[in-house]
Amino acid sequence: MEKKNILTYEGLKKYEDELQDLKVNKRQEVAQKIKEAREQGDLSENAEYDAAKDEQRDIEARIEALEKILKNAEVVVEEDVDTNKISIGCNVKIRDLELGEDLEYKIVGSQEANSLKGKISNESPVGKALLGAKKGQTVSVETQAGVFKYKVLAIDKTKAE
Repeated sequence: MEKKNILTYEGLKKYEDELQDLKVNKRQEVAQKIKEAREQGDLSENAEYDAAKDEQRDIEARIEALEKILKNAEVVVEEDVDTNKISIGCNVKIRDLELGEDLEYKIVGSQEANSLKGKISNESPVGKALLGAKKGQTVSVETQAGVFKYKVLAIDKTKAE
C-alpha cells in the first residue's frame, strides 16, 4: 500500500494549480519549442531541440510526480483541527527552553514542509515530538545535535506565514 500524502487544503490547491499549469500551458510551450527547433533542419546537432526535449522530459516527470501525490492525498480539514492538542494542520508557538527563543510553526505533511516558511513536517524530529502535545507541556526532541526541550505555548488554527 502506498503512503498517504497528508496535505492541507492550501497545499492541495497549490499542487492542483501547478499540475493544471503544466498540462495546459507548459506542455504547449515546449511542444512549440520542439516544433520550431525541428523546422531548423538537422536534429543531430540542434542544441535547441535537445534542450526542448529535456524540458519536455522534466515537465512529464513533474506531472507524473504531482499526479502520484494527488492520487494518494489525504486532506486535513484545518477548521476541524482540535486545538487541545497538536496535530497536523495546527499552528504552534513553542519556546526553546535552552535558548529562551519563541518559535512558531505550522505542522504539515512531509510534501508541504518548508522550514523557511515555518512549515515543519509531522515526520521531522520536532514535528513528531510535538504531535499530541498539549498547551503547557514540555517535549524533548532527540536530534543528531543532542536533545532539545520545547514548551508548548499556544496551539491554534490561524494561518502561519
